[in-house]
Amino acid sequence: MTDPNSQSNEKPQHEPGEETRRHIAVLSQQAYQLLRENFVEEANEKFREILEYDDTNNYALVGLGDAARKKGQCPRALEYYKRCLEHHPTNNYALFGLAECYKNMKQYHRAIDAWEKYLHHDNQNVTVLTRVADAHRKVKNFDRSKELYDRVLELEENNAYAIIGLAHLYYGFRDYQNALAYWQRMLELSGSNVDIRVLTSLGNCHRKLKQFQDAIRYFERALEREPNNFYALFGLGDAYRGIGRPEDALAYWNQILSRDEKNRIILTRAGDAYRAVGNPEQAEEYYRKALNIEFDPYAVLGLALLSMDEGRYEEAATSLEGLIPNTPGNSRVYQKLADCYIKLGQKAKAISLLESFPRRGKRNRKIDDTLERIRRGH
Repeated sequence: MTDPNSQSNEKPQHEPGEETRRHIAVLSQQAYQLLRENFVEEANEKFREILEYDDTNNYALVGLGDAARKKGQCPRALEYYKRCLEHHPTNNYALFGLAECYKNMKQYHRAIDAWEKYLHHDNQNVTVLTRVADAHRKVKNFDRSKELYDRVLELEENNAYAIIGLAHLYYGFRDYQNALAYWQRMLELSGSNVDIRVLTSLGNCHRKLKQFQDAIRYFERALEREPNNFYALFGLGDAYRGIGRPEDALAYWNQILSRDEKNRIILTRAGDAYRAVGNPEQAEEYYRKALNIEFDPYAVLGLALLSMDEGRYEEAATSLEGLIPNTPGNSRVYQKLADCYIKLGQKAKAISLLESFPRRGKRNRKIDDTLERIRRGH
């Protein structure tokens, strides 16, 4: 934002004399200069002095709000911005500050309200348009968010914030193909100076689209730039898991664990990889490490699968039964539990279990096929 001294949205309610106005203008210029140079307390003294002459002065109230926001004191800043808006309801600087505070406090709906009011008076401000679009994206307002990002691109064809915002927007709504197109556009605009986050985001889009070889290519490029980048290591581990190469996935899971040994999710993934490569002892160790940190349904599932591999179906069934309330939509739990029941000679129980899955509001082709197979006695 520019210095509020560059324009005035409202005349003060109590008009000071000419000499006083000149003095206020000097104080205001000095205060904003101090604020730009990060002398916050000194700036505050000047702003408060202005209020002694004019207690509704918009420059001073916005300045005090900006100073408080700069120190991370958003609730206090809100008081000044609101006070300014009581007397100067169209002051864009107060509206901007208000919105920024609400955004920092993660009160996105309130931030949107303030920014939308701003746009009534200035719909050409690319910075504000992008921030309003970001806020709408945070609260899942796809149409309005896209409309505003598109408006930014009409004003600035290659605006990076809008392109990245659209990529995140589509990704958040699981439209990975469109997200990929925007990340690709960022890659083309960036050239050799591409941000590593663009590379990992491209990798993630390909990973979600199950285009694992392309995902690996981008994650490897990211690792060339930053060898310990978590997102690249995770992406490579997951991509190799996706193409059925658990031994390669394991190398990346363990690389993460060498720096973050208490990462529950990675411990579980590593347990899965050890189980896949035929190392049940190591798999069990990793699953139990994960459970010692916090309950993890996938670690419990992994232990149950180890039990099934060793023919301990009652033990596995007990574990899987305990998972049903915690993972009501996980079809794999239902399938494995049904397999246990069949192995234990409890066909009716398996059928009843699988029939209950759609009643939870879920449909799954594999569940339907398994149910049909059991009914036919295969």
